[in-house]
Amino acid sequence: MTIFFKNKEYRKFSIASILSSAGDILFYLALMTYASRLKNYSLALSLIAISESVPRLFSSVGGYLADRTQNKFQKIVWMAMIRGALYLLVGFLFSQNIAGWNLVIMVIIINFISDTAGTYSGGLTTPLVISLVKKDEIAEAEGFTSGVSQVITLVSQFVGSGLLLFMSYSALAVINGLTFIVAGLIYYKIAGSQRKKGIATVTQEVDDRGFWATLVLALKQVKKASGLITTVLVIAVLNGVLSTIEPLISIVIAGNRQVMVIGTYSFTIALIGAMAGIGAALGSIFGTNLFKKVSLYFIIIFANIAGASVIIAILSKQIWFCLITYCILGFFAGTATPKLTQWMVGAVDHKILASSIGLINTILLIASPLMTTAFTTLSAVTNVQYSLLGLLIVSILLFAITVLVMRKSAQKAQ
Repeated sequence: MTIFFKNKEYRKFSIASILSSAGDILFYLALMTYASRLKNYSLALSLIAISESVPRLFSSVGGYLADRTQNKFQKIVWMAMIRGALYLLVGFLFSQNIAGWNLVIMVIIINFISDTAGTYSGGLTTPLVISLVKKDEIAEAEGFTSGVSQVITLVSQFVGSGLLLFMSYSALAVINGLTFIVAGLIYYKIAGSQRKKGIATVTQEVDDRGFWATLVLALKQVKKASGLITTVLVIAVLNGVLSTIEPLISIVIAGNRQVMVIGTYSFTIALIGAMAGIGAALGSIFGTNLFKKVSLYFIIIFANIAGASVIIAILSKQIWFCLITYCILGFFAGTATPKLTQWMVGAVDHKILASSIGLINTILLIASPLMTTAFTTLSAVTNVQYSLLGLLIVSILLFAITVLVMRKSAQKAQ
């Protein structure tokens, strides 16, 4: 967190990123609320969810394009302005007398375009953060921005639901558009400041390979760093465990309401999600600095112990122990990802850094939905107990693999 207060340029950059996240979440909630009132609301909500999730799978493409971009600050300014204009257009559409489904389809398309542009902006972000902070501060910087974004996500959900009581859908879309425009202006100001200082980060050396050649090279460089690719896969599965626990615990609570419900069922489910989010936010903001000199392997081991503890708590139907251990799991998972980024920055060629991070992000993103689908399907076909036991076995295997990789890395270092 100290980097936010002592580094003026990074502070501005973080505020711009946080503004964009806050506006996006407010509008997403408004769109979901509007779609929930349509006749065939389940289809509308599914389409919105797809329009939000599919662009994230383009992280590799976004990173590749970012690596080929010379003036990264200029492009991130343009992306913010374009996304702002798109949501101002959405605000205009909401103000017109357009039939429900026609309006939702148009907004979903615009939202998809904006989020796809967002993957390119995301690819530009890490190289720009690196240009603003010292090399050993990258994990702290990435962790702080990620953690605050998670806090903003939690807060914006409650704020958004309150704003919908007295603000129109059109107004919330306009607010989202304005947050992107303000973010773009902040990026523009940072670019101007960097240019005045004569820092050679505005125009950077770019990679000129083809998309697949770049990804192959990125994968080779990641594999070349001892233990890195295995660690990436372990963290991907760890994130999968984190995301799979929530739907499984929801099933267990539904069948054991008398002993596991706190207040109401819906409040209990919301509390579980909040605990994971709070833990991840605290890990990203404070964990990276607190465990700055601690090996990433130890962080993963702690996370695996926490994950196994959550599952045991669920099997034992101890709801308070579930909440505490789930928060701890979120904390260590939130700490691990920025430290992984720090390792990546030191391991790969900076000309293909965004492509490498995009490749890693794609791996991290794919694991969660695959594991959630697999274990929830197993629960539906057999019994939730089998899914939880399977997840416990996965956590134990991850623990063993992490210890094995850590020992091998230690032997090579000697």
